[in-house]
Amino acid sequence: MNNICVSVKNVTKQFGKHVVLKDINLDILEGEIFGLLGPSGAGKTTLVKELSGLDTPTSGENTVLGQKMPMLNVINRIGYMAQSDALYEDLSAKENLQFFSSLYGLKGIKQQERIREVMKLVDLTDHINKLVFNYSGGMKRRLSLAIALLHEPELLILDEPTVGIDPVLRKKIWDAFYQLNEKGTTIIVTTHVMDEAEKCDRLGLMREGSLIAIGTPTELKQDTHSSSIEEAFLVYGGEVNED
Repeated sequence: MNNICVSVKNVTKQFGKHVVLKDINLDILEGEIFGLLGPSGAGKTTLVKELSGLDTPTSGENTVLGQKMPMLNVINRIGYMAQSDALYEDLSAKENLQFFSSLYGLKGIKQQERIREVMKLVDLTDHINKLVFNYSGGMKRRLSLAIALLHEPELLILDEPTVGIDPVLRKKIWDAFYQLNEKGTTIIVTTHVMDEAEKCDRLGLMREGSLIAIGTPTELKQDTHSSSIEEAFLVYGGEVNED
């Protein structure tokens, strides 16, 4: 039986009178690639920020790797990649990696090894000494992923990691995800790209702060008699009637 990696229990989040998350309940298993699919404003980013320890719910609780969040010793076991690239553009990629790896306590030979490994994984080895200012958008996304992987996290949380990326680079990034997953890393990825949703082991469909369905891509399509995840999403959202 797979162990539960993430447990979300009755989580609600409000900013003033605006309810962003509405009584979310969700379990994510160790070793799976779990996708949160929904349009902008559905609450995906708010939820993953809470799971990363960067925010707290108004009510309910999030348990990650067996501990209630936020918890500092758990945050150190998580790799988080935000929608916006938090990079120092006047430094080289190598200097960025050295800085962030030092925050994780990586030093000396271990630091050098991890920098080499993550840059190889995201296919940026030949650009390690280039200033980040000269990186393309896709290269910055891959460097952000490399930084999130430096400390070999047990759980990788990725908020729309391929937004604005061309199809070839998206495939490279997903190839990297699969490699990590094969080694046992649990991955949570938010997306509004339907073909990416098909790549996940299971999906949580989000709309207006609510979790409207959970299942494998195949289950979600079968349950709604749909030929695509997009159609299934519309059925669950009430825009399209089931046949």
